[in-house]
Amino acid sequence: MKLELESVVYRMNTRIFFGKTDEAARLPVYMTTVGYWEHQFETERPEGFPDYQIHQVIQGQGRLIIEDEGEYIVGPGEVFITYPNIPHEYRPITDHWELAWVSFQGREASQLLAYAGITSSGVYKLRKPELLNALEQMLSRREEDAGDTMNATDDRDSSKHLYALLLDLKPLLIVSDNDNDEMERLKPVLRYITEHLDQPLSLKELADVAVVSPQYLCRLFQKALRVRPVFYVNQERINRSKQVMFSERELRIYEVADRVGYENASYFCTIFKRHTGMSPEKFRKLHGLG
Repeated sequence: MKLELESVVYRMNTRIFFGKTDEAARLPVYMTTVGYWEHQFETERPEGFPDYQIHQVIQGQGRLIIEDEGEYIVGPGEVFITYPNIPHEYRPITDHWELAWVSFQGREASQLLAYAGITSSGVYKLRKPELLNALEQMLSRREEDAGDTMNATDDRDSSKHLYALLLDLKPLLIVSDNDNDEMERLKPVLRYITEHLDQPLSLKELADVAVVSPQYLCRLFQKALRVRPVFYVNQERINRSKQVMFSERELRIYEVADRVGYENASYFCTIFKRHTGMSPEKFRKLHGLG
């Protein structure tokens, strides 16, 4: 492959590679396709696409429409991300619309996107316009291999690069001034949650701390942290419960639950498993705390 950098302009031939998903599907995240279009033509997906997709615009501009999310103009220095089975369409609005993309799946895909602050389909700005390094690595196969299915080694390498790409998205994405303002407004609420995790916390109580309505508080959380207030509180309680189980190993599960604000031990176990994938008892045994 010949890849020349002229300012931020990349030159390569249109290409697409397919992963061997039967074996790779055992991995936490795995690539299903990766590709590059010298010019992206109009694409309509009324039923969405079965995989997660990250598209990076290299040159030109296009129009993206996502059902229930809105319409966007996307250009260089931006990525647009689509979640599985979300109806969308995109088309060029300039004579030349150059894109690179990766499609992926895996049990940890949504969590890695959430780590970067991405919880739904949309458009995001990058700090640098250059082709994402991990995406470039996935595309850096021999020219004559374009269109081929990857072998097991290629699959593993692609999954490594994909994991790096998802992990590196967080520092690469630009946080808007609005996001910073919303985070500032949330700081007293987050501090209040930390100081009162062992007590019942209602949405109205948290909204009063921020001096906003409960509905507006939900919007603040969604915009700044991409999660709902209840999810955040539960997440903090589960993290605190892990610390309690490490530092006070003699406590019973119902006592741990009480320490972190759950009056019902059964409900605590349900939330713990939802956030960690295991019961508190299994967590203890796994870490030699039982």
